[in-house]
Amino acid sequence: MSSTPAGAARTPTVVLGGTGYVAGELLRLIAGHPHLELRAVMSEGSSGEPLAVAFPHLVSAYPQTCFSALTEVARLLAETPGAALFSAAPHGVSAGLIESLLAASARSGSRARVVDISADFRYPTSEAYAAVYGHAHGAPALLKDFSCALPEHLAELRTAHVGHPGCFATAVLLAAVPLLALGLVEPALYVSGVTGSTGSGRKPVEGTHHPLRHGDLYGYNILAHRHAPEIVACARAASGVEAELAFVPHSGPFARGIHVTVQARLTRTLDGAQARGALQEYYARAPFVRVSERAPHIKEVAASNYAHLSAAANGRTIAVMCAIDNLVKGAAGGAVQWMNRMLSLPETAGLTQPAPGWT
Repeated sequence: MSSTPAGAARTPTVVLGGTGYVAGELLRLIAGHPHLELRAVMSEGSSGEPLAVAFPHLVSAYPQTCFSALTEVARLLAETPGAALFSAAPHGVSAGLIESLLAASARSGSRARVVDISADFRYPTSEAYAAVYGHAHGAPALLKDFSCALPEHLAELRTAHVGHPGCFATAVLLAAVPLLALGLVEPALYVSGVTGSTGSGRKPVEGTHHPLRHGDLYGYNILAHRHAPEIVACARAASGVEAELAFVPHSGPFARGIHVTVQARLTRTLDGAQARGALQEYYARAPFVRVSERAPHIKEVAASNYAHLSAAANGRTIAVMCAIDNLVKGAAGGAVQWMNRMLSLPETAGLTQPAPGWT
């Protein structure tokens, strides 16, 4: 990664919801980013505690940094023009925090930019959000100020802020949107996906308990996953096509990564080489998407912001496979990619580190 030239200004950066896995990945990426400078990490429950208590692996990057309370962060944003604000706060909490902090920022004219990684700004209306999450939206007046899309699927951002799609949604959309946008398939998608245990969050639950998850593979929320309506909505916005979705998610026996397979009926005869060629052309200007004949492997993308795709077709049916890291491309890395664009930085800034390969 390139370094910032001496004297060059770095964008003051704030992270909300600071003790979770996604927040930890944001902090790791910010530590190596040439244009972002961490100013505060908000966690009411851990206010005053060193970051290294929650994230011992980040002590070399943040040896003295402590978690801040909401009042401290609000004061900082009110005094800091042009800050970058990432929210990794929980669903249902993030919207209210963002609303209060944007109000503090607006009062001083400092105009913070926001990327929210929760689900709070993934739907265009409060009714659509409530239908999926079962409670009222925390800041409905702000919905008009957020777009929800992957950077690869929205050429021009027309809102001040972004709601990043979920990790499963990211993988499915990368595979499915070109098929729909190019009219290659009938609008009925059949998706099978496998996710690592970090997708369940930091708080231990039965689904992440190592003796139960290790060496096992099982489906959950079959045909009823809460990301399904989000995938349909984002696919419609990106492609202009209303698609049906049958989604079967699985829990895999690994910590990080997602692998999805999207199947659909072709509208015209294609072979595998032609299908991969269509994907390559669609993503020709997408620096983090790689399409190849080789089937994607999670180990080749884990801990990176890259997405690997491949496709097979037998004339009437197509299968597109996509592998991403759920915490990076599916969350923190995708959010940094968006913030780079919002700040008119190179889209790849701070994100080109390759996967370690042996996670």
